[in-house]
Amino acid sequence: MTREWVSGVHAALAYAPFADRESAREIAARLLEEKLITCANIMPGIESVFEWQGSCSSEVEVGVLFKTTAAQLDTLVARLGELHPYDTPAILGWHCDAAYPATLEWLAQTTQAG
Repeated sequence: MTREWVSGVHAALAYAPFADRESAREIAARLLEEKLITCANIMPGIESVFEWQGSCSSEVEVGVLFKTTAAQLDTLVARLGELHPYDTPAILGWHCDAAYPATLEWLAQTTQAG
């Protein structure tokens, strides 16, 4: 792993839970088409325990980890918020401190940053 960045490209990730695999795949495909992400890892069967409207709740959801560039992160988070079916989606994004050089090249080639 390296802190050296390929052609000025910095890696970033975003995460969001979805109610079902179908909506997660649909939105991932749209974000790929729009070149905002390079990949989406869809993880079925996560249990979310959360407070909502003053009560503790629990739901089985599908978690999705989106791979992108730092340059696209804010746009990705905003677009994900527009497309997400939840009224109040839990969308988080962060910059990566380290990435494999080949991964950075892949990110650069497949997003709008490339």
